[in-house]
Amino acid sequence: MTIPKKATKRTAASAASSASTASAPSFASSSASVPGGGALPAPLAPEQLRWTLDPATLPFAHTGEVDEQTDIIGQRRGVDAFRFGMGMHGKGYNIFVTGAVGIGKLSMVKRLLGTGANGAATPDDLCFVNNFKTPEEPILLRFPAGKGRAFKADVQAFLDTVKRDIPQLFESQEYIASKNEIIEAHDRKTREFFKNLETKVRDSGFVLVNMQMGQIQRPDIVPIVDGEPVHLLKLEEMAAKGRFPREELEKLQETYKTLKEEIDAIFLDVRELQKEVKRKTEEVDRLMFMSSARDLAKPLLDSYDDPKVQKHVEAVLADMAENLDSLKVMGQQVQGPMGMFVPAPAEAVLHPYQVNLLVDNAELEGPPVIVESFPNYRNLFGSIERVMDRSGLWRTDFTKINAGSFVKANGGYLVLNLMDAIMEPGVWQTLKRALKTSEIEIQTFDPYYFITATGIKPESIEMEVKVVVMATPQLYHMLRHYDPDVQKIFKIWADFDSSMPLDEVCVTDVAKLMKTFVTARKLRQFDATAVAALLEHGVRMTGRREKLTTSFPVLRDIMEEAEYIARGEGADMVSAAHVTQAVEGRLYRAGLIEEKVQEMIDRGSVFIDTDGDVVGQVNGLAVYAMGDHMFGKPSRITATTSMGREGIINIERESDLSGAIHNKGMLILSGYLRRAFAQDKPLSLSASIAFEQSYGGVDGDSASSTELYALLSSLSGVPIRQGIAVTGSVNQKGEVQPIGGVNEKIEGFHEVCRRKGLTGEQGVLIPAANVNDLMLRPEVLDSVRAGTFRVWAVRTVDEGIELLTGVPAGVRGADGNYPPDSVYGKVDARLRELAEGLRNFGDKKDDNGNGGNGKARGKRAKPSKEPEGKKKQVA
Repeated sequence: MTIPKKATKRTAASAASSASTASAPSFASSSASVPGGGALPAPLAPEQLRWTLDPATLPFAHTGEVDEQTDIIGQRRGVDAFRFGMGMHGKGYNIFVTGAVGIGKLSMVKRLLGTGANGAATPDDLCFVNNFKTPEEPILLRFPAGKGRAFKADVQAFLDTVKRDIPQLFESQEYIASKNEIIEAHDRKTREFFKNLETKVRDSGFVLVNMQMGQIQRPDIVPIVDGEPVHLLKLEEMAAKGRFPREELEKLQETYKTLKEEIDAIFLDVRELQKEVKRKTEEVDRLMFMSSARDLAKPLLDSYDDPKVQKHVEAVLADMAENLDSLKVMGQQVQGPMGMFVPAPAEAVLHPYQVNLLVDNAELEGPPVIVESFPNYRNLFGSIERVMDRSGLWRTDFTKINAGSFVKANGGYLVLNLMDAIMEPGVWQTLKRALKTSEIEIQTFDPYYFITATGIKPESIEMEVKVVVMATPQLYHMLRHYDPDVQKIFKIWADFDSSMPLDEVCVTDVAKLMKTFVTARKLRQFDATAVAALLEHGVRMTGRREKLTTSFPVLRDIMEEAEYIARGEGADMVSAAHVTQAVEGRLYRAGLIEEKVQEMIDRGSVFIDTDGDVVGQVNGLAVYAMGDHMFGKPSRITATTSMGREGIINIERESDLSGAIHNKGMLILSGYLRRAFAQDKPLSLSASIAFEQSYGGVDGDSASSTELYALLSSLSGVPIRQGIAVTGSVNQKGEVQPIGGVNEKIEGFHEVCRRKGLTGEQGVLIPAANVNDLMLRPEVLDSVRAGTFRVWAVRTVDEGIELLTGVPAGVRGADGNYPPDSVYGKVDARLRELAEGLRNFGDKKDDNGNGGNGKARGKRAKPSKEPEGKKKQVA
């Protein structure tokens, strides 16, 4: 089959549709008839069962003859939306990317960001430095890209110079001479004070001594008695014993008091003198340090003219001047733990003056693009580390601040997976808050933060980052429904499609993409047959013959597996046979459960008839999904009818095995019956429909037409051919509607028939609307060509019941009745019979003489008001 040429926008859909069925006969030209009925659709021709691509129509012999693909293909809507979001710089224009799993959203996002971000400015470097006035509030400094690293290096060079030169400065002759001059002046004044005092004390009969008071020595005076200094307390004891004159003692005490006052005054003057000397010494130290340090810091001050940086450098010099004692002893021997003398660590002294380079963009050319594959709180928003000091307390400072991906992406783009982000504690709320306020404050998300003795609150960082979040469409819509902030902070929705229109341009683009992958992975070239086979599989993956899948990662996997098979065979190129082997191998590896189900059917554990006729029984088709593997298998559906008022009983629903959609389909059956048969009489019947041997949940309405056929057969008594399986949903007008998984359903029943033996009378009934979805496997087409298996497409229930029974469905005549020998005539007659029988039964007298319609008969048990679950439990 040829590929449709690319059509205009107005006729693209019609062109693809007509091309996919161009070689297939239409229903009008191929029909059969049932005696007494209308024209019925004939089995579909093999050309209608699969879209095929003739390799001869391709403009190349192998992928080596085509160019590589440089653009993203098949995603025009999503790409346009994404690029629009990249261009918008307003607040809240972050991008929410959605698409089916396996279409390569991440690779497309990386490619778009890599090409669209070129030419944009590189964001600033970020540094944290110490706040000497308020250490718990570190200061943020911004530098042009690359200057942050230079600033850190310049500061480190300055500190290294300080560590080397400053201790030597305080050992210089100039410094020692200045300090000795101050000390000598102090000593002269002190000696003058005590010289006059000593003369006066000696003339008064006292002597000047030093008294030890704890760790402090203070001058004191003691009287001289008989040439020896004696303390006044001892003289009082001697006077009390009469060994020393009382008058002389009192005279000495008076003199002591006078001299003591003078000594205390002199002592205070000396203390003040010492303080003055210390101040002068410190001032000399400060002046000498500042004179030298400013020379050392001059390159810093000259290189960085930012007022905030200048202020910080001045603060560093001022703090160093306040802590000169620590700077003086750097590298010298000091007493450490256990009395040992060790060199004073310069790193600890200079630690407060370091620079924490938080974000370094020196290597970037343009805005950063960061993909965070593990978006927990720490990786995304950073952290503040802690260390334990010698006392066992946890402490931290500005150098322990670490940046996360969100901060590193400032001025650029951050890409993350939504499911990973919302599963991490604190991440989603913090991300929303940061995007709404356009700033972030780095903190540690830690439930045990209360054990930290010291904490810091860094200066907040202004953020200008565009966040790209990836998710499935279902998650996007659910989050948008429950979280009103989503539409405020993610104003751009880039939705990537899982398929693209199939035309000549599409085929060429995919071939180029194959060439790109072959080159990147250094694979063997793929010939035209391999390209055609891969494209056919891509069409099957979409479930629509006018579409091609955009799940290129899956196609790439098949290419690698096919090339592996070709390499094992020693082939020069990959051909269609190798692609087919790769596809079949994937089905085989995932088909264990499918094989187990088929084994149960083969040995008779699951009842499936493929020949004969049975009343009220039909083979329905179900699809089983096991991960990314889908397969279809038949399931027996039966219906029984009787007199009653219960209507149609869905046994699956009564046993809590039926989903909401399946329940809806069953209710539609009631609507169809009322429309078709209850216009002149009440619909009075009791009918039960069940999926036999179904022990799991049942959902979907694709079996509603099948259930209707079983019900019509039970009411009419006309048997149904068991060699035909049925799928399709039905509406209240009797129109058969399209369903999903049509290929898997047909292939599943074909496999059952093949195992039991193909008779030529077997096949599948599908909705006519699903013909354009058919991409059946080659083995099914072989059976159709051989005449041993058939596929029919029906538009209405009338066509379906005639094909299943061989009896005309019947058309209501002018008198309002169906022909009596038709299926509908028999159904109508049976429903009338049931209604009349119910009425007649009600008119009969019971044994007590009460009328059937009397009150005695009307005494029914009141419905229980207990919850449904409780009733089931009691039952």
